[in-house]
Amino acid sequence: MALTRRQREVLDVIREFIGRQGYSPSLEEIGAELGLSSVATVHKHVTLLVEKGYVRRTWNQNRSIEMTEPDSSDSVNLPLYGTIAAGQPLEAVPTDERICVPADMVRERANSYVLRVQGDSMIDEQIRDGDFVIIEEREVPGQGETVVALIDGTEATLKRFYRDGPIIRLEPANSNMQPMNFPADRVRIQGVAVGVIRKY
Repeated sequence: MALTRRQREVLDVIREFIGRQGYSPSLEEIGAELGLSSVATVHKHVTLLVEKGYVRRTWNQNRSIEMTEPDSSDSVNLPLYGTIAAGQPLEAVPTDERICVPADMVRERANSYVLRVQGDSMIDEQIRDGDFVIIEEREVPGQGETVVALIDGTEATLKRFYRDGPIIRLEPANSNMQPMNFPADRVRIQGVAVGVIRKY
């Protein structure tokens, strides 16, 4: 599951401390590393890391935190860059979160990221509101590929890509919605969808 920036910092402190010392840090030591004076705040972050499956704890024991992150050969931790419209274009809002995805869904790890879908214009491609799409950075897609298109440099949308001479057609996968046509100089392709993750 996705982590906030502070949760990622807490996780990094735990991992680095265990690597350096050979045992887990106390809540006080985690707080000291991050400049947090409240042990309760650190406890809350560690509890959320447990709930999200990144660490485990034996309760009522000091130094009981263990790493449980999936093996890197089985999964990849990608940045969650924000929300993408599967409907009318909206302004992309970046985040500091990351999300763990199966390694076999990612071809170019260094050039891939995840976006959360908002809207239902791609439901016929089984991409629904609330899903996460894995995006591979690529500026030249093939006809019919599902792409992240940036319109006029500000508004992003997830649509199927078609080029007809000087016109770019961004087509929804929803029979109730109409395609959008733009002069090619108004559209910049930021990436191509290579996978979808759904959380129930």
